[in-house]
Amino acid sequence: MSFTRSVALIFSLAAGFAIVAADVADARAGGGRSFGSRAGKTFSAPPPTNTAPKVAPMERSMAPKTAPASAQPGAAASQASRFGGMRGLLMGGLFAAALASIFGFGAMASVLGFLLQAALIGGIVYLVLMFLRNRNQPAFGRAAPQAAGSTAPPRDTLAQNRFARDGAAGAGASQPPLTVGGDDFDSFERLLGEVQTAYGREDADKLGAITTPEMLSYFSEEISENAKRGLRNEISGVKLLQGDLAEAWRENGSDYATVAIRYSLIDATVDRATGRVVSGDLTRPTEATELWTFRRDDRARADGWQLSAIQQAA
Repeated sequence: MSFTRSVALIFSLAAGFAIVAADVADARAGGGRSFGSRAGKTFSAPPPTNTAPKVAPMERSMAPKTAPASAQPGAAASQASRFGGMRGLLMGGLFAAALASIFGFGAMASVLGFLLQAALIGGIVYLVLMFLRNRNQPAFGRAAPQAAGSTAPPRDTLAQNRFARDGAAGAGASQPPLTVGGDDFDSFERLLGEVQTAYGREDADKLGAITTPEMLSYFSEEISENAKRGLRNEISGVKLLQGDLAEAWRENGSDYATVAIRYSLIDATVDRATGRVVSGDLTRPTEATELWTFRRDDRARADGWQLSAIQQAA
């Protein structure tokens, strides 16, 4: 085997080891990844909070990704190429005319020079007219400033290791705001512990009751992959440390609430056969900061809130 192939093999093995190590580094539900659905807000970042000022983009979701609104064709064309279309042709004629006047090509050059001079004059007239027309066009309107006495929607903050109880964050104008109260925050804190515990126990029935079908499919896939590698998760001691409500809204007959949470837990991956710790620690808790989105469907109101998405704080 050549030296080059040997080096390539070493780097490939190292990369593979790094991927495996990354996969088992976080045994908790979600494993340091961002996936799930926030309905129409799936691919837009939640508002920043004290707990999570920045949020990682969604990596995996069954929600359709809407294409961004396209710009006006005329504006896009003018911005894409300063000298495209007719202007490009004219500028090319000007350049060619300059070359012909410098180098000349006999009788043919005289005829060609006449045509190019006509193009030169027409090009100058066209560019002047375009310049004047652009100056006469009105500028884009600016957004109206916020009224002096107006205030932003209230944000919840944590007090004494509990979610605060003072109101809810508003949503967009097309989506009515949702009021989130103390019972809802209690449910979010309870679900944080129940989801992590059920994930560590590989309890698919429990996960199915407290997560959406999409989230259950992701968790089941992760558990299955760990089983194939002879690994399992050890999760315990889940404790909420800090939390903020990022936003809450109603959409298509369902309530949604995204909360930023910082919590601690015992988080380790162990060998199924021997119990040997592969990653993490069974004695010292670690901390994680994530945004969890919960959904409550009107058609199944008795089921209460279910976990719909997990996003990592950037």
